[in-house]
Amino acid sequence: MLRWSSFLARVPRIHSLPRHTRYTTRSGPSSRPDPFVLLAPQLSDLRHSLLSLLDSGHPRLSEITRYYFLHPSKQIRPIIILLFARATNGLGRQWEQKLWEAQHTAAGGRAEELDWPLSRPDVLNDWNPSMPTNTAPFNSPFTLRPLTPHRPPAPKRPTPTTPAPPALYDATYVLPTQTRLAQIVEMMHTASLLHDDVIDESALRRGSPSAPAAFGNKLSILGGNFVLARASGALSRLGDPEVTDLIASVLSNLVEGEILQTKAVETSAGGVQAEGKETHAVRIQHAWNIYLQKTYLKTASLMAKGARAAVTLGGCKEGDIWREIAYAYGRNLGIAFQLVDDILDYDSASATLGKPGGADLQLGLTTGPALYAWEEHPVMGALIQRKFEAPGDVEMARDYVARSSALQRTRELAQSYADKAMEVLQQLPESEAKSALEVLAERVIRRKS
Repeated sequence: MLRWSSFLARVPRIHSLPRHTRYTTRSGPSSRPDPFVLLAPQLSDLRHSLLSLLDSGHPRLSEITRYYFLHPSKQIRPIIILLFARATNGLGRQWEQKLWEAQHTAAGGRAEELDWPLSRPDVLNDWNPSMPTNTAPFNSPFTLRPLTPHRPPAPKRPTPTTPAPPALYDATYVLPTQTRLAQIVEMMHTASLLHDDVIDESALRRGSPSAPAAFGNKLSILGGNFVLARASGALSRLGDPEVTDLIASVLSNLVEGEILQTKAVETSAGGVQAEGKETHAVRIQHAWNIYLQKTYLKTASLMAKGARAAVTLGGCKEGDIWREIAYAYGRNLGIAFQLVDDILDYDSASATLGKPGGADLQLGLTTGPALYAWEEHPVMGALIQRKFEAPGDVEMARDYVARSSALQRTRELAQSYADKAMEVLQQLPESEAKSALEVLAERVIRRKS
């Protein structure tokens, strides 16, 4: 679990950070690759091939679990994983072992072997019509069978020679386990959307009917649970306990973040205009601490731990700096991403892209812009206290934000996190993937949807 006290101590009174100098990369904009174009073929294959993991013997369940995967998606989480795989493969001390496992039958790292069950398919009893040889139907009584191995024996790796100095392996190569990790992370994110849309009573998702609107709340919840279950099964077959630990902990983070989001912001009982300046500032600082913690748990955790897991699957272990770089980048980028998302909630133009302006306010959520506006307009505290539930509260809150420097200050804060994400990349060796990660951080800040 994160030590938030130590993290927040490094950003005191974050609601009033001074203006900063933007971090600039060494490469010119024209010479750097577009991460979405660079990975377009791989992302398309990744997204469509994972559909086989989601099939069920119940057609209606298969339909709902596929529903969001068949809609357009930013796919920023798989992009981070694939780019870090390219940017670090070959640098880890156990890279040769991971590469050998990906190239030898029954070693556990080849793409076709990632679907092999760890136990016999007739014991798993998890029928998937897309994988008839790896699961079992239920149309006959269960009987004893000969005790024959259901997986071929793992080969023995030859005694390794003196390792070569660490160097990037290939500009485009990604291990099958890393590709599967990207699918798992996308599955977990999509499962959280299925659940979130029930909690938030969302009618739209990316301009189309949300899953609850199309299938009902019950099927949406069950569908999200099913996707998580299939992701967990795929995770276990990656064969790395640390990666399993990392990704499994994201599930608890998502739940903790959702619970934290429901916590009321503490303001004075009668409206903050009667408070002393010190008390007002303390309450705002406390609200910022809660907001940033929630932002990490709900958004940045999956990016940060997914990036670290990708590098770990590439053979980086304890003592390799590359894992720390991946985590720091994902954490900072994730917080920047959410800050921009919160800015867009105040943009009426976002309504045409499937998210009505003021959606967070209508849900009673106090985000970065509202906290900055509260600092400049203390009367905003009364609206925050009652979660914008009174008639006219949403419109009034939007007006206070518009009449303050809240949106600009939130964007500057997001830029500071994006700059830090780009800064930590500088310890990576030069590569196309590294440049694409820099571009991705810039795109997060500039995005309009």
